[in-house]
Amino acid sequence: MFNKHPKGLVAAALANMGERFGFYIMMAILTLFISAKFGLSETTTGYIYSAFYASIYILALVGGIIADKTKNFKGTILAGLVLMAFGYLIIAIPTPTPVSNLPLFLGITCVGLAVIAFGNGLFKGNLQALVGQMYDNPKYSHLRDAGFQIFYMFINVGAVFAPFIAIGVRNWWLKANNFDYDATLPELCHKYLEGAGTMLPQEMEKLTTLANKVMLDGSQVTDMSAFVNSYLDVFNRGFHYAFMAAIVAMLISLVIYLKNKASFPDPGHKVADAESSQAAVAKEEIQISATEIRQRIYALFAVFGVVIFFWLSFHQNGYSLTYFARDYVDLSVINIDLGFTQIKGAEIFQAVNPFFVVFLTPVIMWIFGSLKERGKEPSTPMKIAIGMGIAALAYLFLMFFSLTLPAKDALATMTTEQIDAIRVTPWIMVGLYFILTVAELFISPLGLSFVSKVAPPHLQGLMQGCWLAATAVGNSLLFIGGLLYTTVPIWACWLVFVGATGASMIVMLSMVRWLEKVAK
Repeated sequence: MFNKHPKGLVAAALANMGERFGFYIMMAILTLFISAKFGLSETTTGYIYSAFYASIYILALVGGIIADKTKNFKGTILAGLVLMAFGYLIIAIPTPTPVSNLPLFLGITCVGLAVIAFGNGLFKGNLQALVGQMYDNPKYSHLRDAGFQIFYMFINVGAVFAPFIAIGVRNWWLKANNFDYDATLPELCHKYLEGAGTMLPQEMEKLTTLANKVMLDGSQVTDMSAFVNSYLDVFNRGFHYAFMAAIVAMLISLVIYLKNKASFPDPGHKVADAESSQAAVAKEEIQISATEIRQRIYALFAVFGVVIFFWLSFHQNGYSLTYFARDYVDLSVINIDLGFTQIKGAEIFQAVNPFFVVFLTPVIMWIFGSLKERGKEPSTPMKIAIGMGIAALAYLFLMFFSLTLPAKDALATMTTEQIDAIRVTPWIMVGLYFILTVAELFISPLGLSFVSKVAPPHLQGLMQGCWLAATAVGNSLLFIGGLLYTTVPIWACWLVFVGATGASMIVMLSMVRWLEKVAK
């Protein structure tokens, strides 16, 4: 798989894999951590999650500009790795829960997330530009799509194991303090702290039942206030320790990058060469080049506009889809007992998507390779359009299985037994992520390949940043998933994403011929 590709591909992919391992440790637990730590609703948590996820990608645009201006891509990437490690340190330092000062401690968390986002902006797009330059060599140019698929596969190797580490560390700390894990307890604990008298009888009954259930020594809870405070503190301290594991992953990525830094190409040198060559070109050729540059930029922004709706839908995996798994999926059948800890919880589904990426990437590459040999391989724009249609099918699949489920607000009035009776099999989540992963493999790595191929040489970092900025726009709208999840029937929530991705497919199909012409 690798012998035909540039030697630097594997090293760059490994450096990115370590960084993504740390990142996905955080993302597997982030929304549940914010809700459990600060007692915030799904909707309010969604605003923070959306802002953070959007800033990750919009700051990639800033990172691209910095690298293009300084022509120091390698140094910018290195600075990004260091900053991300520092950001993880900020959110990893344990603080007591319930928090004594909500604005202060929530602010500290947001500062840590902002540092991570800025570091990610310096790192992510510029490393992709570096990989893209490897395939500017005519010897490797025909392998560009395959190269980015391999690069994308390595990203997800780290992401496969990250949720298990996050869950394992959190549940280890719970077990060390004589508690078992229950996803719904933190929300009930915060409601109790807000005023036990304001809780519905069904909610108080659930709190009492679950509190006794999670006591590993079999004892009965006699002081509910003491239990609530203790459980919240232990539960969230486990999250803090999980963030520490992300720091270790970042340091590994940093070592890999430093060891191979000298052997990587530098897009900054390419920019300088392009600028010196352009100065020697005749005026007429400059005008032709300027026209072509405009067409390339128009084509790129057309694709950027379409993929916004994919990311709006796809990145619900860490938000509304995680809450859906917590509230509606039977998690009792997922329990891997390792003795010192147990691997169970809604976060476990965050490993399904990257697992399928790793498993399916060689399959998709083989299919595209076979089609290419017969001269029937779809163009990159057509692949992206197909991917949008597959994403629509994923949410149509979930919508079908959600038709009989009660709305989120109805759960508060239901007993534990009634909620358990309506829970769906975890295989529905597995099926959903399988279909979404196929869509992702048609869009994300091939989108990166399209950008690296079409972007003008002197705008490589900037255009990679713009691709990530388009992702940021989609991520800034992620809160819509939370609003829908808590206010409309569950099936109607997923219907919105069916419509968004389906309409995007139609728009993309209408532009395919033009995009193919520009890409040539």
